[in-house]
Amino acid sequence: MIQKEFVLQNRLGLHIRPAALFTKIASKYKSDVFLVRDRMRVNAKSIMGVMMLAAGQGTKLTLECIGEDEEALAAELMILIENKFNEE
Repeated sequence: MIQKEFVLQNRLGLHIRPAALFTKIASKYKSDVFLVRDRMRVNAKSIMGVMMLAAGQGTKLTLECIGEDEEALAAELMILIENKFNEE
C-alpha cells in the first residue's frame, strides 16, 4: 500500500471539475484508491465519494493506493494534485 499526504493547493478545492479528473484517472487503474480526510475514508473512484469530503483549499488529505499498479496510480494522481488540477 502506498500512502501520500498532501494539502490541496488549488483555490476552489475538490469541486466537481477536479473531482471528475481525479476519479477519471483513478478508474483507469486496477488498484483500489481511497482518499482520507480526518476519519472519513472514501472510494476515490467514486465522484460522489470524493465530493463528500467537501475538501476546500488548504485541506489535508491522505491518498491510499492498494494493488498491483499502485505505484503508477499514485504517481499520476500526485502529478495532478501538484499541478493544482490544471486550474491555475
